[in-house]
Amino acid sequence: MSDNAVPVLFTSESVTEGHPDKLCDAIADAILDDVLGHDSDARCAVEIATTTGLVLVLGEVTTTHYVDVQEVVRRTVREIGYNDSRLGFDWETCGTMTAIKEQSPDIAQGVDLALESREGREPEELGAGDQGMMFGYATDETDELMPMPIMLAHRVAQRLAEVRHRGIVPFLRPDGKSQVTIEYGAGGRPGRVHTVLVSTQHDPDVELPDLAAAVREHVVEAAIPEELLDEGTRHLVNPTGRFVIGGPMGDSGLSGRKIIVDTYGGMARHGGGSFSGKDPTKVDRSGAYMARYVAKNVVAAGLATRCEIQLAYAIGVAHPLSVNIQTYGTGTVADSRLAEVVQEVFDLRPGAIIRDLDLQRPIYRQVAAYGHFGRADLDLPWERLDRVDELTAAARRS
Repeated sequence: MSDNAVPVLFTSESVTEGHPDKLCDAIADAILDDVLGHDSDARCAVEIATTTGLVLVLGEVTTTHYVDVQEVVRRTVREIGYNDSRLGFDWETCGTMTAIKEQSPDIAQGVDLALESREGREPEELGAGDQGMMFGYATDETDELMPMPIMLAHRVAQRLAEVRHRGIVPFLRPDGKSQVTIEYGAGGRPGRVHTVLVSTQHDPDVELPDLAAAVREHVVEAAIPEELLDEGTRHLVNPTGRFVIGGPMGDSGLSGRKIIVDTYGGMARHGGGSFSGKDPTKVDRSGAYMARYVAKNVVAAGLATRCEIQLAYAIGVAHPLSVNIQTYGTGTVADSRLAEVVQEVFDLRPGAIIRDLDLQRPIYRQVAAYGHFGRADLDLPWERLDRVDELTAAARRS
């Protein structure tokens, strides 16, 4: 952020689990978890689309396990809260169409045995499941080492779902969004919440003033620390005045469309690859998790107060093509040297990432909403700070 004395505003958004896109992400990851729970070596890349009364499942799955796709879809829709036909979409009546085939053998041959192994330069090693670049980011502006705007937006969205599930605000429906604007001051440090926006689906007989009051009391003020809110904070709830028609009836949904919500809220760059529905041989997912793991440990080690890392891979090749680190002038060693230190401490080959982060497990449905990073409520391997001492020692040798 800016180092000037002039305040700078930055905004991030989140969406609830009932948002049509997030509903699709949840179904994709529920299918992945079902597969990995029975066959840890399975290959899975599924996409989900939804509209009024319909869920479409498509993609590639290679596994020894039979997946009851319809059961997984309906269970996930029910858990999220689409359990009444009056919502325009519900788990009992929605149709399910499935178009799944096995992974292409052309892709499989490069993943099963990396180029380095095929050329005899390394023992048997997995190759990356696709080409592309992945970014990881960490900053010391929150305890979670995440940007404050996205962390608060997630908290508001998660609380919005919580008060609905618990019946604290009984007239809410599953679809919803949050948006938080933070005012950054001198030195680029976050200061106060400038604006909070909440758009939430609701029952048709609720008046907007009652809805706004309930959301402010039970959601916003419960999710955002009191010291960040002041008399100047702007509160917006359902600014169109009405949000009854929502979910897949209001908008079509598609998995992988909320990648900025899934990551850093726009504060850091993104490679473009989505996460949900993909097994960890797909570096879109595992590479991004590893990049976050690296960046978080770098900041926790005191080697920078902000760190962004880019990894780039070629399909069928194990070692990354490039490793780039930016610390925006906050690093204690040169960025180029820090990139070398990272490669000394971390093994960035896909097989090693899967091994070190223990990724061939059914752990993905839980991160389909409210962010894949900074989740203090979950025990996620890429959020652990267990490489700090190694990084510190390696940096001292430079």
